[in-house]
Amino acid sequence: MDTTLTPGGPVPGTRMTAEYIRHLTSMVYLWGWPMVNVHNRVAQFRDIPAPCYLNGIAPVASINHLCMLTDYIKPEQRAVACPNQDVVYGIAGLDFRKEPVVVQVPDFGDRFWVYQVCDERTDSFALLGKLYDTKPGCYLLAHRDWSGEWPEGISDIFICPTDLGVVMPRIFQLDDAADRLAIQPALNGIMLYPLSEFTGQPKTTDWSKTPSLATGHSGQQHEMAWVKPEAFFDQLQIILKEVPPLPGEEVIYAQVSALLETLQAAPELKALAIQCAVTAETELIAPLFDFVNVGYPVKHNWTTQRNGAAFGTDYLTRAACAKSNIFVNQPQETRYFYLDLDADGERLDGANGYTIAFAKDGFPPVKGFWSLTAYNEEHFFAPNAIGRYSVGTKNKDLIIVEDGSLTIYVQSAATAARQQSNWLPVPAGPFSLYLRCYWPEEAVLKDEWTPPAVIKAN
Repeated sequence: MDTTLTPGGPVPGTRMTAEYIRHLTSMVYLWGWPMVNVHNRVAQFRDIPAPCYLNGIAPVASINHLCMLTDYIKPEQRAVACPNQDVVYGIAGLDFRKEPVVVQVPDFGDRFWVYQVCDERTDSFALLGKLYDTKPGCYLLAHRDWSGEWPEGISDIFICPTDLGVVMPRIFQLDDAADRLAIQPALNGIMLYPLSEFTGQPKTTDWSKTPSLATGHSGQQHEMAWVKPEAFFDQLQIILKEVPPLPGEEVIYAQVSALLETLQAAPELKALAIQCAVTAETELIAPLFDFVNVGYPVKHNWTTQRNGAAFGTDYLTRAACAKSNIFVNQPQETRYFYLDLDADGERLDGANGYTIAFAKDGFPPVKGFWSLTAYNEEHFFAPNAIGRYSVGTKNKDLIIVEDGSLTIYVQSAATAARQQSNWLPVPAGPFSLYLRCYWPEEAVLKDEWTPPAVIKAN
């Protein structure tokens, strides 16, 4: 008798009951959701002929090329939830099966900057930024199976563990006209392109001349739906080839492979699995959009996570971030704090006014910058009379009173004239707050500093 065990999964041909399918598919859906999400985001770049702005808003480019904005992201953007109006963004979708790519780092001077370089799991695999003392130059991003020679003119090489990836530069910009002009030369030196296009010298482009491409997806209020439950299991078959298992994940891969083989052979069970995926999207994934369910709680009803872009096998936090605010940086680059509830545990709502006060010694301890951003129920910007969506280091007109404290007024209605510099407008209905600490001090990383309470005004 053959006593050989199949590592981590049922013996091929093992019968799977409907109830087993129901239980297994929910967990598999949560586990695979972020990877399918990134797979489909990268897929959108395959039909893009050249760098452009979709509907004049969202930067996109052909695979293994980058597109940069020239200013803060516009409030109408709906491709990525929780955008930030403290940095100038760029984005590139990568397929390393084609060839390695070169990413350029210009001279940013004293300006804070960081490139997020993540794999198909949304984990970072390259460290490029001011906090890493990265020097200007050209860097290579390559596939795990790449065996080429180190090209002359390349400063360092980073290996991606998955077939696909994403690069998102973030370059800090002050909220004034002078800095919008001063940042342009550095932005024009941010480039990404296939190794076959590398000449040994950095290139430049004038991003202000980037064309716009009209699509039929303008005007939507929520983030684009990147994961379709009906197509999930067909795409997961592809994901298993694009994303090798982490150490210890071989058991999971064997279980998932066995499940997919059964679904392929039994249409009635595949229909059941799709039904379960639809349910999981609603009952398991959708609640992770709410910040109260992301990470873990700290003081005053704020929540946070300490393993962004380094999730490893923390499938719950990876899925929660992918659903609520995908493409977060690693914690040493940016620490994120989320808030849905005020100090009394009640849902934040623009029908009320709120204050958040930073004492003289209670400002976010950062080496980079900090910001407080307001989002509507869909985690996007809500139009307001003064076109302001965040406040923080970028604002040089914030009023700090004689005792050294800073009070920010969080409300939908206009404030008194003397308070307007410190006004963070919010929508009239439910909203969320989001505090970013770029290049945080140890006190932030160790949860010794957390944001102050958001208090409803009398």
